[in-house]
Amino acid sequence: MLAAIPLLAIVLLLANLVGLGSGAGFGHVLFSAALPSGGQLAVTAGDGLVLLGLVLLYFEIFKATRTGTSSIADHAFSLLVFVVALVEFLIMPRFAHASFLAILLMTLIDVIAGFTVTISGARRDFASNRMD
Repeated sequence: MLAAIPLLAIVLLLANLVGLGSGAGFGHVLFSAALPSGGQLAVTAGDGLVLLGLVLLYFEIFKATRTGTSSIADHAFSLLVFVVALVEFLIMPRFAHASFLAILLMTLIDVIAGFTVTISGARRDFASNRMD
């Protein structure tokens, strides 16, 4: 059952902690690093969440290639995570940030990719069974 929990729910949970818990919110600088070019890279909490979300989105798309009953629950939970993120983005002023918009789009991509991969896999299975 744990395999059905969307990994992007972790990012959404962390975004809620950042957005609602801290005073600085998504713009809080986590760390900065000097680059060989002489430029300074400042990574904010929002940037860190987006980077973590991108990595977890890869694994979510990989999880979408599985078949079985847990994949249906995974798709349903992914849709729930998207709806929660959408409501927070539209209703709560603290989530009106470009980083949270990127997280929202990642949850949408997760939903669309999950259903697309499942449907294309089902078509392929149906076509191969019909030829037998």
